[in-house]
Amino acid sequence: MARGGSNRSRLLLVTLLVSSLLLITLDLRGVSLISGSRSVTQTVLSPIQKATSDIFGPVGRFMSDVKNFGKTKAEITDLRAANAKLKNQAILNSDIKGQLAQLKKVLDLAGRGSFKVASARVIGRGSASTFSQTITLDAGSSSGIRKNMTVISENGLVGVVKVVTTNSSIVLLMSDPTFRIGVRVARSQSIGILKGEGANSYTVELLDPAGSLKVGDSLISIGSDNNRPYIPGLPVGVVTKVDHTTTLLTQSATVKAYSNLNELGIVSVVVQAPTTAPKKPINPTPNPTVTVLVTPAPLPTISGTPVSTPSPSTTKAKK
Repeated sequence: MARGGSNRSRLLLVTLLVSSLLLITLDLRGVSLISGSRSVTQTVLSPIQKATSDIFGPVGRFMSDVKNFGKTKAEITDLRAANAKLKNQAILNSDIKGQLAQLKKVLDLAGRGSFKVASARVIGRGSASTFSQTITLDAGSSSGIRKNMTVISENGLVGVVKVVTTNSSIVLLMSDPTFRIGVRVARSQSIGILKGEGANSYTVELLDPAGSLKVGDSLISIGSDNNRPYIPGLPVGVVTKVDHTTTLLTQSATVKAYSNLNELGIVSVVVQAPTTAPKKPINPTPNPTVTVLVTPAPLPTISGTPVSTPSPSTTKAKK
């Protein structure tokens, strides 16, 4: 039995050696059995691999999505929160930009009138039960604001302070029906009384029956004793319509205020005014104008001599 096992071992060894020599010989001659077998195997197994991928691929992706669902949901929540924060920041930046623009203009107006002012933000509207047209400011007595002080915007008069607390104050707007202020017509120097009519409507009545009012006339404040409650020289409004009714003892007109009371974000309270009225009315900040410069084209020249353009002449017909 031992001899038989030894013979089989020798036969197997000889067979392996012959097979190896055969494969080496074929490889040297350019015949690749391995690549061919791989190609056949790939051809046979490719449809099976594709079918397996089609069946088990979605299952694998689904399990992966289930595994990462909590993480993805948390990321979406974080992104939404960041997006909301950016939107709020953009709105805040726009609001601050608008307030700074108004503040710059109102300080410019105060500077031209040599007024000492306390600027404040408008934080409320219509909070006083005794008046119909009011605004609330976020500054009060701690900022030097007192009752019966004049309030201005970038374009002129806004109203007068009526109620003051430590950190807030209530302003009676010039549009309130109880509002009255003495004004002067810049053109004719006639004196009258401006009355609020609610909303954005105003009327002015001249005190002198012989006074003069025209559409386009500018009205400025006369001022009060010791500049309380009104300081002099402020832009108030412009005449838009004159009432020519003959039954009236004095002239009356409709006025449009320079200040837009519906667009107040920042205002200033005049805490100290000059002891003397300004020599010239303080005009609102004008809108920038565009200047166009036209350069005339040079005249054509012949041999260095300019050719003059003949002026038009009128030829009389012969009779």
